[in-house]
Amino acid sequence: QVQLVESGGGLVQPGGSLRLSCTASGSIYGRYAMAWYRQAPGKERGVVAEITGDGYTNYVDSVRGRFTVSRSRDRDRTHYLQMDSLKTEDTAVYYCNVYFGGTSYWGQGTQVTVSS
Repeated sequence: QVQLVESGGGLVQPGGSLRLSCTASGSIYGRYAMAWYRQAPGKERGVVAEITGDGYTNYVDSVRGRFTVSRSRDRDRTHYLQMDSLKTEDTAVYYCNVYFGGTSYWGQGTQVTVSS
C-alpha cells in the first residue's frame, strides 16, 4: 500500500507563488513517475504536470512556463510543484498521483485559491 500526502496549498493573490509538496510512504521504492492534477469547481480533474522516473517533465499548455515540477534531491519520495505567476483560473484542488505496482494512488488534495 502507498500513501500520498500533499501540503502547501493556500490563498494567494494573482501574480503570487505557492509550492506544493507530495510525500509518498509505504510500499514504494525506486524512481517512479508522478503527476499533479487539479480539479476546479464544476470541472473534471485534469493533469497539470508530470515527471518521469528519469526526471523528464511535461506540462499542460496553460501552466507551461509558470509551473515547475521537481523531485527532492535528498528524498526521492518527495515531489514538488512550484507555481509562479498564479492566475485566478489556477484556483482548484490539487492532487498528486502515482502509478506503482499496477495501482494508481491519489493524495487527499490541497486547496489552492488565487484571489485578490
